[in-house]
Amino acid sequence: MPKLKTHRGTAKRIRKTVTGKLIRRRAFSSHLLAGKSESRKRVIGSPATVKGKIAKNLKRALGV
Repeated sequence: MPKLKTHRGTAKRIRKTVTGKLIRRRAFSSHLLAGKSESRKRVIGSPATVKGKIAKNLKRALGV
């Protein structure tokens, strides 16, 4: 079976930690921030980990 190619769009958005977890950015952080609370904006600004079946699929797309 041939090698799988890395999905470049995914590779630009997701990065792998040293322990093998996947890190992604959160949505809703680019504009219309005046209507959002400070605590919500802080949460939006922090990265999130990808879990479960989605993480498995993303690892395959990344060739990890």
